[in-house]
Amino acid sequence: MAAIASLQAIHLKLGRRGSIRCGIAEPSGEPAPIGQKTRYNDGLAERVFMGLFARKMDKFGGSKKKNEVKEKGFWDYDYESFVEVSKRVMQGRSRTQQQEVVREVLLSMLPPGAPEQFRKLFPPTKWAAEFNAALTVPFFHWLVGPSQVIEVEVNGVKQRSGVRIKKCRYLENSGCVGMCVNMCKIPTQDFFTNEFGLPLTMNPNFDDMSCEMIYGQAPPAFEEDPATKQPCLADICSMSNPSSPICPKLQA
Repeated sequence: MAAIASLQAIHLKLGRRGSIRCGIAEPSGEPAPIGQKTRYNDGLAERVFMGLFARKMDKFGGSKKKNEVKEKGFWDYDYESFVEVSKRVMQGRSRTQQQEVVREVLLSMLPPGAPEQFRKLFPPTKWAAEFNAALTVPFFHWLVGPSQVIEVEVNGVKQRSGVRIKKCRYLENSGCVGMCVNMCKIPTQDFFTNEFGLPLTMNPNFDDMSCEMIYGQAPPAFEEDPATKQPCLADICSMSNPSSPICPKLQA
């Protein structure tokens, strides 16, 4: 989910107040194997973020289920309902409209002038890219699951500005290629690159649900990005169209 972008702008303040932790409930302490859903123990901080983003997204959501007509309270949101809100946002919108909704939500999360301040604090340097990669790992465990900083090559220079997400929680719970690309990958890349001025490329792997984030690397054009040519995950996506060679949500 593109929540990464706006959370990146506020995590320093939260980090000073206390650690943000979210534990995997699997006996191994690692994400569940492909085909099984990973169980998490979400604490107070995680529920705060889920409620915050879900309520913002809910304003753009379509019609709700009959048993959800009553507006949810802040603490009523969990990760599943957070993903459900994302699905409703997709309904009746083109891919560009979906991406614009995420952008509007992210901007609404930030105080006035935040993007400009981010640009001053984190100009597009090797240090800024590595610093943001390091912060992504502990502060976004709740959103994407466990990850680690890795060495990558950006414009011929090796640097530790990459983050490998072991098994993305958002993709695992949505099961939707279109949601991954339209509601997370593209808007997050765009927000960091164009609003914050720090290039970011995200490379999801739909075979094992891992993802690689590369801070400092400019993202490819939509038409040239392999992620935009992926078929549906027919075995796990409730909205899939197995007969289509490319996820319909990537074509609209």
